[in-house]
Amino acid sequence: MSTEVARAVRPGGRRRAGRAAAGSAAVAALSVQAAIWAGAAAVLALWWVDTASVVGPAGWFTGAGRITGLLAGYACAVLVVLMARVPFLDRTVGTDRMTRWHAAAGRSTIGLTLAHTVLIVEGYALTGRTDPVTEGARVVLHYPDMLKATAALLLLLLTAVVSARAARRRLSHETWYYLHLLTYAAVFLAFGHQIANGADFDRPAVRAGWYVLYVGAAALIVWFRMLAPLRLSRRHALRVAGVRREAPDVVSVLVVGERMDELTVRPGQFFRWRFLAPGLWWTASPYSVSAVPDGRGLRITVKALGGHSSALATVRSGTRVWAEGPYGALTPDRAAGRPALLLAAGVGITPLRVLFETLPKDPVLIHWARRPEDLVLRHEIDAIAAHRGARAHYSVSHPAGYHLPLDAVTLRGLVPDVAGRACFLCGPPGWTAAAETALREAGVPAHRIHHESFAW
Repeated sequence: MSTEVARAVRPGGRRRAGRAAAGSAAVAALSVQAAIWAGAAAVLALWWVDTASVVGPAGWFTGAGRITGLLAGYACAVLVVLMARVPFLDRTVGTDRMTRWHAAAGRSTIGLTLAHTVLIVEGYALTGRTDPVTEGARVVLHYPDMLKATAALLLLLLTAVVSARAARRRLSHETWYYLHLLTYAAVFLAFGHQIANGADFDRPAVRAGWYVLYVGAAALIVWFRMLAPLRLSRRHALRVAGVRREAPDVVSVLVVGERMDELTVRPGQFFRWRFLAPGLWWTASPYSVSAVPDGRGLRITVKALGGHSSALATVRSGTRVWAEGPYGALTPDRAAGRPALLLAAGVGITPLRVLFETLPKDPVLIHWARRPEDLVLRHEIDAIAAHRGARAHYSVSHPAGYHLPLDAVTLRGLVPDVAGRACFLCGPPGWTAAAETALREAGVPAHRIHHESFAW
């Protein structure tokens, strides 16, 4: 939406539309959560219906093992659905919520799987009057599909290790991305033992329902993560039109194609980009659109943080591009008609630069960076501020004298009405957490603080 169009909309209409969008997102989130919990309740009902009684320690351990196993299998399907990036969920629920749910589903899946393993082995050991190690070896070596299930457990544990925050900081995005894909392999390997050994799947109707759940989850992945991006890229014939250096380690890449006016992209959204060039084919990385879409092309601005992002500086014009998206709900609707405060750190400025140009009323932007040359796109932001009469503030750590502390006192000093604004954040996780804390201390309620994670 252009600045002129944004100004032409009546303030009351903007606020009502914004509140309606925020309310729709809340309703969608509650509806999806209710559906997930209803599914979990239905899974528990399977165990309840198939269990006449629980007697003795062996029965309790085995029963608990069956319950955690059923829930772990269900959580695997939910995890896959959350990884599918269904556009409806992305638009209504929001990428930030979906990311948090995905992380929670991952932790739940691993916790339930470990509990299932320990409980079921102990229950069988008590029943057979043997020790857990001997019983565990017997189960793995002699039960159907248990070798594959064991491999699935090891893959899930590996994924958990690389997803831990301490490990993520030591891995490149490309390495983490490839390792994270092992989740698909783990779910596939674990499925067979559920059907072969699960007492609750003896009934044909239950077994058919479980197949529908898993096949449906797989279909969402195939369609939205594979076929839809392929269709988008073939229809629009995306290609690199040019690369421009913005800073010593930051470049902007212009992508053009056919029928670009039909590609609906909202300010603040991002794509997962796959550049069909040597060394870049096998990785799809998330980068925000850093200029207002004009119907002719899309621009992304990327900082060299890993092998993929560093290589973009050398991509040649004419290189074909596959794009997956657009994703993200960090859009003007989140403002709900209020004036906005935009807080960015480093290259996190990219989606906020577009919002700064398109949000109505009196947006204020504050950009933190380590050095003056890291204030990427500052010339564009200054031009937007001058054109709109808006305010932009900058902070750098070096040299001394330009630094703005990230705290409530500073925010109130720069933006006295901060408590009444909608706040948009984009930056590294640690900085984002500090910014959220500062905003809450400045009086901004949590529901008006918006940010998104690009971690999956």
